[in-house]
Amino acid sequence: MHEWALADAVVSTVEEKVGKRNLSILKEVHIRLGELQNIDREIFVTGLKMMLRGKQCGLEVFKIDMEEAGFKCNYCETEWKLNGYPGIGEDEREAIHFLPESAHAYMQCPKCGSSDFTVAAGRGVLIESIELNGQEPTYND
Repeated sequence: MHEWALADAVVSTVEEKVGKRNLSILKEVHIRLGELQNIDREIFVTGLKMMLRGKQCGLEVFKIDMEEAGFKCNYCETEWKLNGYPGIGEDEREAIHFLPESAHAYMQCPKCGSSDFTVAAGRGVLIESIELNGQEPTYND
């Protein structure tokens, strides 16, 4: 389960950014999970709970947003989402999950038909910000 490894990496990064201070000073940690990462949110949250045991910080400070996979045409700059794109079934979604660049084999720009596009959103796991009680954010990406 890669969700547990990702949860461990998130907690480790937060600890690194906060330094040797007690994690009870955390106000909010904003996390963005990209659709293409194919993360089961419940398993990720369970992993966070486990990684936070004994850390003097509760799960309630972690705010998790899911980011839809999005693409942008390099020719006409049209943007579109993976969800709702015609002809994309579970097999194609799975292939795109494992290798996002394989989207070029299954999609074209819905406006101009170009296959020259980039994955514009929905990749990876990102800690967007770490906010501390009574202080400015210590980390803001």
